[in-house]
Amino acid sequence: MSLEPNMSQDAKALFETRGVGELAESMGIKLLELSAERAVATMPVEGNRQPLGLLHGGAYVVIAESLGSMAANVWGFPKNKFAVGIEVNASHSGSAREGVVTATCTAITLGSTLTVHEIAVEDENGKRLSTVRITNLLRDKK
Repeated sequence: MSLEPNMSQDAKALFETRGVGELAESMGIKLLELSAERAVATMPVEGNRQPLGLLHGGAYVVIAESLGSMAANVWGFPKNKFAVGIEVNASHSGSAREGVVTATCTAITLGSTLTVHEIAVEDENGKRLSTVRITNLLRDKK
């Protein structure tokens, strides 16, 4: 996953020490914006299709869970906490065969022990393809 300059200071500090992970990189996900409150990324359809030629449903979940977890970790970073996903829910309402999809992650709850984010994945025409919600548990670093 490539990182762009539109990140909060906490996001920059976090990813200087932790990186972004192999799965997101292998799927071609490009991070455009990152803070605890909002994160945006793109992902190519090519290379992430299922046998029928549609973007794999799991790919929607990967980009969404990646964004939600990164945003939650940004929230926990200054509090010396890290986030772990404890629940993810996805509803796919459309499909893409080509191009690039964009995921926009928005915080619903940023608490002291839990965060909840909603991620909307859209095609290049702005049609919503998937809606994902992720809950992360914030744990103390040891």
